[in-house]
Amino acid sequence: MELTGKQKRFLRALGVNMDPILTVGKDGVSGNTIAQADGALLARELIKGRILQTAPESVEDSATTIAEATGAELVQVVGRNFLLYRPNPEKPVIELP
Repeated sequence: MELTGKQKRFLRALGVNMDPILTVGKDGVSGNTIAQADGALLARELIKGRILQTAPESVEDSATTIAEATGAELVQVVGRNFLLYRPNPEKPVIELP
């Protein structure tokens, strides 16, 4: 699933006021982190995460790894934060334009 520019703008606008619920620290992207992201995406569809400075990988690498492992779309990376989107297969909450 590839998002259009308009859809990404819409999701970024939704993500502006969100607090990061996923944190990647000195252990990097672990199986636990991916499981946590997967559960959050199933419940919310759009999640914000933060990569701490102690993380071994760059922000882009970590966010891309999590997105690929969960089948989510990486919407944006700003500073140390990133936004992931994956529609719920049974009950979609967010309607994309």
